[in-house]
Amino acid sequence: MSYDTSTAPQAFAALGHPGRLSVFRLLMRFAPRPVRPTEIAEALEMKPNTLSGYLSDLLQTGLITATREGRSLFYGVDMAQCDGLVSYLVNDCCRGRPEMCLSALPERETRPYRVLFLCSGNSARSIMAEALLNELGAGRFEAFSAGTRPSAEINPQTRALLERHGHLTAGLHPKDVTEFQGEGAPAFDFTFTVCDLAASEDCAPWIGQPLSAHWGLPDPVKATGSEAERALAFAQTYDALRRRIEVFTALPLEKLDRLSLQKQIDDLSDI
Repeated sequence: MSYDTSTAPQAFAALGHPGRLSVFRLLMRFAPRPVRPTEIAEALEMKPNTLSGYLSDLLQTGLITATREGRSLFYGVDMAQCDGLVSYLVNDCCRGRPEMCLSALPERETRPYRVLFLCSGNSARSIMAEALLNELGAGRFEAFSAGTRPSAEINPQTRALLERHGHLTAGLHPKDVTEFQGEGAPAFDFTFTVCDLAASEDCAPWIGQPLSAHWGLPDPVKATGSEAERALAFAQTYDALRRRIEVFTALPLEKLDRLSLQKQIDDLSDI
């Protein structure tokens, strides 16, 4: 699909407003999954009528879409339109050669790819992901995890599950996301949010300009029911993360450009 360049001024004007830009950025953090207006309003602490106006303006630019499922309305980013807008913006910069601007990931030489997993408490999902990638990555990846509101300690069921699967847990502990921001922080190649709350929060730009994706999963810590039912919730979370990480570690990272790789890691949220 070709991009209609006549809509570019309207799109840039819409994104030039701080409120509309904050809505667009939140939708982009959840992409490709669409989001309910109530989730957007809650995350941005925005009045529903104000949000409605911003969504209407963004819809007119074609940068976002609205879909209805039953009685619920969902809003999401139209990635093709966004790609067209960015291509239109940088075409002169790249002299008609997009590979100059959207190159493959830089050579990593002796260091592994650095990956950060984010959730709110950093006591279950992101800890599991950190342990899984450090094992399955076989030295090719270096995984970290952090929380936007870290717990005091790892959830006991998380630790027990990881140890049953043979993971080393001695060095695992909840960490605040601020430990990985600012001067002295490591440069990341990838960041993945594994809970909706972390995805909805606006973090400072990461050092290294990493690719990011949302791999949202239900919080097993909040599971209710019998002891067996709660244990099943932890096991299902572990299995879902393992499937995604196994596919992720098999990707030919060195051969993919950033746009292709972004689509690949976005698609992993459906596995």
